[in-house]
Amino acid sequence: MVRPVAIVKTNKEDEKLVEQFLEMMVAERVVSPDTVAAYKRDLNGFLGYCHENAETIDKISTRRIEDFLSSLSQSGISAPTIARKLSVLRQIFAFLYSEKHRADDPAVTIDSPKIPKRLPAVLAQQDILLLLEAARQDNSAKGLRLQAMLELMYGAGLRVSELVSLKLSALQIREGKTSVAVDFVIVRGKGNKERMVPLHDKARIALSRYLDVRNEFLGSQKTSLWLFPYHRAVGYITRQQFGVMLKELAVKANIDPQKFSPHTLRHSFATHLLEGGADLRVIQELLGHSDISTTQIYTHVAGSRLNKLVAEHHPLSREKNTQPKKKSS
Repeated sequence: MVRPVAIVKTNKEDEKLVEQFLEMMVAERVVSPDTVAAYKRDLNGFLGYCHENAETIDKISTRRIEDFLSSLSQSGISAPTIARKLSVLRQIFAFLYSEKHRADDPAVTIDSPKIPKRLPAVLAQQDILLLLEAARQDNSAKGLRLQAMLELMYGAGLRVSELVSLKLSALQIREGKTSVAVDFVIVRGKGNKERMVPLHDKARIALSRYLDVRNEFLGSQKTSLWLFPYHRAVGYITRQQFGVMLKELAVKANIDPQKFSPHTLRHSFATHLLEGGADLRVIQELLGHSDISTTQIYTHVAGSRLNKLVAEHHPLSREKNTQPKKKSS
């Protein structure tokens, strides 16, 4: 028996305030469509709670917001998800206060749930080489496209959303006598901030080979703004599609596909740079982090990996008796 889809009832005036908030986020903070959709889902859930409890967002108290968050926890929602929802609530209540829809900000004093710190997953350099080698075995148009995406993701440390939504105009192209070389990529990251990311030689070669076959992916379109065009959805390959492509590649490379996701390549880029001696500030700039504390987590990743390496391979760390045997008298 198919259960009917639950319809969340909300207050119409609340919905108008939410729409005003989302319009502000697009106009003033230039948030992406994906972010707007995520905010709207979170806020619709909160509006449903308000409606069920005869509350409105212009009158609801701090205590009732805390009750809402507590109900999420009791229903099994994870602490990181609750923290994300609270972040959205803080933003909309700050907006309502600034626009004088409320005389106070009820969310400003609410503490975020404690989230256990987890180090980001990182692939070993050998696994990265296996992935790249497996990708280079396929020289079809799709294979060249995957090679270019993989080289950009790992070679430039892009977020997966930045990678798939790259525009053709983002490539800083230098035309030579015999070839076209892409020296830099202009990446538009979080907060609509741009950064210039240099490319290494293999990434340049992979991009150049892909650009030769890019027109094969235009379909019925004559042109496309996107570096990796796709004939459906938003006009370019989605994060989910790229994730599936990586999982299939992992199987070919004899790597457990559950070990990583597209974002793991970004983590690996940062960690391997740090292990190679790169300055943390440089890595921060390449990753597009606004705060150095976000980048510092990779020092913990690199440190734990190096500690494990020493424990496994240093002769004094091995579990064996290194003391000479006493001679019997």
